[in-house]
Amino acid sequence: MVPYAPGGPVDLSARLIAPKLQQALGQPVVVENQPGAGGNIGADFVAKSAPDGYTLIMGAIATHAINPALYARLPYDPVRDFRHVALLVQVPNVQVVANELPARSVADLVRLAKAQPGRLDFASGSTGSTGHLAGELFKQMTGTYLVHIPYKGSAPAVADLLAGRVHLMFDNLASALPNIQAGKLRALAVTTATRSAVLPDVPAMAEFLPGYEFSAWYALGAPRGTPSPVVERLNKEVNAALADPAFAAQLAELGGIITKGLSREPMEGNPAPRLYETEAGMMKVSA
Repeated sequence: MVPYAPGGPVDLSARLIAPKLQQALGQPVVVENQPGAGGNIGADFVAKSAPDGYTLIMGAIATHAINPALYARLPYDPVRDFRHVALLVQVPNVQVVANELPARSVADLVRLAKAQPGRLDFASGSTGSTGHLAGELFKQMTGTYLVHIPYKGSAPAVADLLAGRVHLMFDNLASALPNIQAGKLRALAVTTATRSAVLPDVPAMAEFLPGYEFSAWYALGAPRGTPSPVVERLNKEVNAALADPAFAAQLAELGGIITKGLSREPMEGNPAPRLYETEAGMMKVSA
């Protein structure tokens, strides 16, 4: 279950891992989309599904980390109601603008936004998504006023950006990359602390705004009560896929960073924060 619209970054990641799991498990693995409410509808569906290992979620930082702080009441508990099977990948966002917008750098965009407060808008996949919060952080750090326009997923937001109905977006690199490479959108900066290997000529936002850093992660989960042998088998197969150089290359082509260690241990309940090794160094992660 992908709790977002088809064609977005979470959906792309799910559709990459599904064939690997299907091959390893010897049975069909079908990706279904149930978007809405910032991912809460799909997440709640999985949380209330039978804990038999046949219904899984491709969760994200929004459904399992941001939404609990954003919504006064959630229909599910992101820790209590899930077995956390495996982290798949971390992916940066990238600030992209419509080609018609006369901004060729972050500095240009800031000048334009300050000259026309409230005239520029930015799209996101949903309220509380990484694209939304990356934009709010940008506004805060630059002292600009951009109007936020949320959509039901990244794909429809990108469609309106391409059509010129919105001015810019902090899109996930996985979904923005094809349009950047085709010259349909202009990339101004990636939101990680350093440049991305797949867009080496695009600066990091921190080069303009020291201290700015934002990235997303996607992880596989199952309903609470799913038997440990099932969770451990799924964890094993996801790790086997991540260890496959060809599969890792597919994720890397989307700008994904495989975090070493995070996918090794399936978790249940609320574990203490732990340190894990990533490609960029050590990071502290808590449920």
